[in-house]
Amino acid sequence: MSKSTSAALALAALAFLASCASSPAPAPTAAPAQSAPAAAPKDNAAKSRAMALVQGGADAGQAVAPPAAAPASPAAPAAPASVDQPAPVATAPLTPEEQAYLENYLARLNYMVYYNADAKIDAKLAKMAVTQANRYLIEKLGRSVVDFDQIEKNKADQRSAYESETGGSISLIQYIAQKQNADVYVELDFTVASETRDGKYYASAMGSMKLFDTSTASLLGSVALISQPAFSPSSLEAAVNNAVLGSVWVAMPKMAEQSKELLKGSLGRGVRYEIILQKTPDSRQVSQLRRALAKKMREVEQASYSPDETRLYVYTFQKGDKVEDAMYDAASSAGLNDLNLVYSRGKSYTFNSGL
Repeated sequence: MSKSTSAALALAALAFLASCASSPAPAPTAAPAQSAPAAAPKDNAAKSRAMALVQGGADAGQAVAPPAAAPASPAAPAAPASVDQPAPVATAPLTPEEQAYLENYLARLNYMVYYNADAKIDAKLAKMAVTQANRYLIEKLGRSVVDFDQIEKNKADQRSAYESETGGSISLIQYIAQKQNADVYVELDFTVASETRDGKYYASAMGSMKLFDTSTASLLGSVALISQPAFSPSSLEAAVNNAVLGSVWVAMPKMAEQSKELLKGSLGRGVRYEIILQKTPDSRQVSQLRRALAKKMREVEQASYSPDETRLYVYTFQKGDKVEDAMYDAASSAGLNDLNLVYSRGKSYTFNSGL
């Protein structure tokens, strides 16, 4: 293209732009906005080609992209997730060491069996049922047991200690089960029906075995006590005894298996230890102790606080002596160098801060 032709085209483009600028835009109307007419893109393209000729940036025959359309209105932001009900935090998976500890713990559960003292059970039958349950634990599971007479003696001898240590916050039977280091407390409750027919004696027993976690007193579950019809040709008492003994013996294997499964399901956080700390006037020291203890335990939960006493729950897959050692280390970090153990029962430890 010659210089004269380019100049002529430039003058024509300038004239065209001037005419566009001098023409006033049509006044807006009240009608709703409509989509641009089909001719609008051609007008825009012509103006773009004219500007390109003036600036010398494009050939008259080269296509120039129209201006980008205005961005669409942003979509309304999504409503934030509710903070009233946060998603539950998944329990961290067990390490191989923790899994091994849990399996060993469940394989060596200690039981204490007693009867429901609030039920109207004949004392002789109650002792017979508890003795039969203990016999199964000794002969079939190889466990050491707390026999009926020992529990009765502890109820009389340890009542004053129970009241001073717990203030009645737990039952006397739970207290004794903790003192005996029982993991599960089994409570027997049953009734007996009997009859005489044709000079022969028949009886049946029916009731339940309730399973409690000794450290928390929570009900784990129950096993039905149902005997086969018992018979004796000699006496009604013999038939009743047979019914009670048979129902307990049959239920004990179910109790042992169910207690393992129920405890396993409740121990996802770890075995729970109760820590009672006497004399805690400085809440900041308690907070520092709790945070230091949490570094060595799976979880530490503060249940209560007062200047006189603080109660913590520690969850871990470790033995009790490891928990005690961890308490001394955490106390040193919190400036409680005179912390000392006052007494312990089962998985409950009472310390004095030394302040």
